[in-house]
Amino acid sequence: MEVLSVASEVYPLIKTGGLADVTGALPAALAKNGVTMRTLVPGYPAVMGKLGPMREVHAFADLFGVTGRLLAGRVDGLDLIVLDAPALYDRPGNPYVGPEGWDWPDNWKRFAALSWVASELGLGLVEGYRPQIIHAHDWQAGLTAAYVKYGPSSTLKTVMTVHNMAFQGTYGGDIFGQLRLPPHAYSIEGVEYFGGIGYLKAGVECADVVTTVSPTYSAEIRTPAFGMGLDGLLNNRSQTVFGILNGIDMEAWNPATDASLRSTYTGNSLLSRQTNKAAVQEAFGLEATDSPLFSVVSRLTWQKGIDLIVANIDMMVAEGVQLAVLGSGETELENAVRAAAARHPGRVGLITGYNEQLSHLVQGGADVMMVPSRFEPCGLTQLYALRYGCIPLVSRVGGLNDTVIDANVAALQAEVATGVQFAPPTAEALADAVRRTLALYADDKSWKKMQRRGMKSDVSWESSAARYAQLYASLIGLKTDDDSND
Repeated sequence: MEVLSVASEVYPLIKTGGLADVTGALPAALAKNGVTMRTLVPGYPAVMGKLGPMREVHAFADLFGVTGRLLAGRVDGLDLIVLDAPALYDRPGNPYVGPEGWDWPDNWKRFAALSWVASELGLGLVEGYRPQIIHAHDWQAGLTAAYVKYGPSSTLKTVMTVHNMAFQGTYGGDIFGQLRLPPHAYSIEGVEYFGGIGYLKAGVECADVVTTVSPTYSAEIRTPAFGMGLDGLLNNRSQTVFGILNGIDMEAWNPATDASLRSTYTGNSLLSRQTNKAAVQEAFGLEATDSPLFSVVSRLTWQKGIDLIVANIDMMVAEGVQLAVLGSGETELENAVRAAAARHPGRVGLITGYNEQLSHLVQGGADVMMVPSRFEPCGLTQLYALRYGCIPLVSRVGGLNDTVIDANVAALQAEVATGVQFAPPTAEALADAVRRTLALYADDKSWKKMQRRGMKSDVSWESSAARYAQLYASLIGLKTDDDSND
């Protein structure tokens, strides 16, 4: 099967979050299931700087008012098609925002162009390449399914994966005339969304199949609390909405071989984690003690529940906890963590920004990874934590609920617990979970058993890739069945 993946970021070329990890790891996992996947990605400076020899396979004289070209080649094990359009993508910093932190005002055009090119590739734009399925990721690729739906009749099928319903790509209706869509696409059955244009809504409406990144999140987004305005649409097409868990790259995240660690280890050599713990303490300016080391590797936002942690920091320190926080985000929350670090020198440390190597070290040295999200479509941090024997303390939502088995009495007796869950996502519930985690930590033998159990958890792409392959096959099969009934 030939599948074209369309994404605004892909690891290791460009990454701002978990989306890149998924789009970077999925192709190799699918290859084991007979799926050939190429990835279409914008030619940001970070991408262009990492390309080796590439072939120009198409040139655009008018790509939404600018020139551009398609470059094809293989980079870091990925079969890539890069959309090189400097007027759209050759900009400093983050793929989505300018140096001042504001969204680029022409993001609507930048990602409409990406989606339109994807649909054209699906119709045979490049000689010798015609995918059977286009797999679009998040709002930046959301218009792809609309371009296919309203384009020339074809056998092309589309899959839309929602990695986070909170980011929808909504714009005023005044841009519609520039989107290269027919007039009747501006309707509730098309791209129209509350009088404007909804890129994610268009993908959810127009794709043949919608997937989310965990079974629990798939159910949650069909409720008003999590659906962000799209719950009605998702309920109307619930038979074609599926939740498939993300996996992780088991080679990139392997504590036995990870070069980012001060000391590598396995489930049989957990004492080596102490060397990494000391390195984490040093990096974050924490005292070199045997205190339980809690950690956060996250965007510092309300969605991620960072305010719940802030509300509990003083209590945690009083209970003997150290806290290492790696991330950046909302200024108010950053400042609150910074103030806590000033109040508790040697006990609380903050490093802002994102550092891939340091994130590996934290997973390999901290005792606990806190993920108290208010909603979490899948979450990768807790999967890395399981893999590294860093006990995840998580809220009972989305993929966190699907991947972490709470250490309640029954789970402990059955010896299946892998972490600690709490609900609802409140400061009080988190405080109780912290105390419960500390009680577990005090029993060293039981704690190490839970670490080893987590390290044996299947957090790979193997089963999820097989599910995607089955989904792709069913799409092609459905089209074949339809043809036979003509």
